[in-house]
This record gives sequence, structure tokens and C-alpha cells, in this order.
Amino acid sequence: MKIDTFKDNFFKNIYTKRNLAKYTWFGVGGKAEILYIPEEEKSLEKFLKVKPYDCKVFTMGAGSNLLIRDNGIDGVTLITSKLNKINIDKDGIITANCGAFDAEVARFARNHSRTGLEFLIGIPGTVGGGIKMNSGAFGSEFKDVLIDVKAINHNGEYKIISNEDLDMKYRKIGLKDEWIFLSARFRTSVDTKKNIQDKMKKIIHSRKSAQPIGVKTGGSTFKNPLGKKAWKLIDQAGCRGLKNGDAMISEKHCNFIVNLKNANAHQIEELGQNVKQKVFENTGIKLKWEIERVGNR
Repeated sequence: MKIDTFKDNFFKNIYTKRNLAKYTWFGVGGKAEILYIPEEEKSLEKFLKVKPYDCKVFTMGAGSNLLIRDNGIDGVTLITSKLNKINIDKDGIITANCGAFDAEVARFARNHSRTGLEFLIGIPGTVGGGIKMNSGAFGSEFKDVLIDVKAINHNGEYKIISNEDLDMKYRKIGLKDEWIFLSARFRTSVDTKKNIQDKMKKIIHSRKSAQPIGVKTGGSTFKNPLGKKAWKLIDQAGCRGLKNGDAMISEKHCNFIVNLKNANAHQIEELGQNVKQKVFENTGIKLKWEIERVGNR
């Protein structure tokens, strides 16, 4: 694809053949044919309106629950990290842009003595990705606190989508990929900063004690089957510490894959497939990926 379509208006935010590994938590992945990192919503709207109709757009936020394959992504890769404002209205409704980190939204709510969003401190991602996955942790998920989202489609047309219309289920929603989330509104209630901070401390402590922290990983690898824990099934299948090159099933939490040093995306995905097979052979249960895998093999 030619970059000339965008160059005049978006030159400072457009890159070609940019390696995407540094934008993901795994630290792996090929190149983006075109990479766009908008600084404001209006620029994104303009971009979507002038891009070729058949140009594919893949949207990513923190790159935390994502595996980009080694041969990269065709079309445009849109990173929303600079769209990250957070504010609150007189009724205590918090609005956060899609690129705002979940943890920052939790801290913002605490700073304004608003409770209900503490669980976000335990989710390593952004608001946009959290909505797309209906992310959750420690007994709560986005579905529980989300009022609605402002979205834009690939033609630059806006829409407000209610929680109900998103059809939010366990780690998925019923909305088509044509919609890019711009911002979300969350309901909250009043509490003291101390109570909120105490809840957040417990979540942080629990996460640090149970999950691999400070390593290259992609968060939970597989969804929990109904009534089961994925990590327990993986452990029972003998996969704790299983390796494929520099990709390894975490010794600390079996539902995490860790890039020890120089694993590539193929090794990580192959390890996941091996684990799926071993669990199926052991239990008859087919694990489903929670990590989004995109791009060319």
C-alpha cells in the first residue's frame, strides 16, 4: 500500500514498515505495513475518512493481551496510546479515552473518592481493549461498570453504543470489528480514598503473589472453561514449566506464557497449541485462546 494517501495530513504520526515488537508486552512480532498513532480524536476521524475504502485497520492499545505474528500486519495498524484523557462529571460518571490505561482509570477514580473501578488496577491493558474483551479481574468485569461507549467505524462515522447493545459476555462482546472504541463512560459511587486504596492494595498484592510480574508475557493465555480453571487443567496436564525455545509456561501461574529472552511469535503460539493438545488429551476439554493472535505467520 502506498503511504502517499496519508502523508500530507498525517506525516508526523505515520510510519511505514515499523517493527511492532516494542509495542507489545511479549516483545515479539513483525512489522506494520503502515503504523498510525493519532494524537487526537479529530485526526483519527480525518484519517479514517481519507483512507482507501478497502484498507484494513487493526487497532491495538497497550499490546498486553496480544500476540503479533512474525510476518507482521498488512494494512494499517492503529495504536491508541495517545488518546488517553480521563475526566469526571458532577454525577461521578467517569469518562476515559480508549488509550487510557485501566490502572490509571482506577487511580483517577480513587483520587476523586469514587469506588467501583478498583478491579481495573489488576488489568494490564487499556480501556479500549478492556471493552473489546470484556476484561475482568478479582470478581468484576467491564460489563458491571460500563454505561456506554463512543465509537467510530472505519468510514469515520460516530455512534454511541450502550452496554446492552455491546452484548458483553465472558471475555468477548457481540459487536463487529468495524467499530473502533474512542471513549467509555463508567458508573461509580462515593467512598473514602482510604477504603478505595485498601481495596486496590489487596488486588495488587494478590496479583503480585499469584502472577508473573516484571517479565515479558501476554496475560492470561486461555479462557477459563465453564466451571473450570484453565491454569489447573494446564498444571494437571504436566505443562508447568514446559518450554519451546525461549517461550515457557510460567512456573508461577500455568495460564501465563513467558518470553524468557529471545522467543519469537511462532514459538509462543506453538507452545500454546502444544498445551491445548496436552490438556485435550488429558481431559477432553478444548481450551480457547484468550490472547488475541493477529498478523501473518
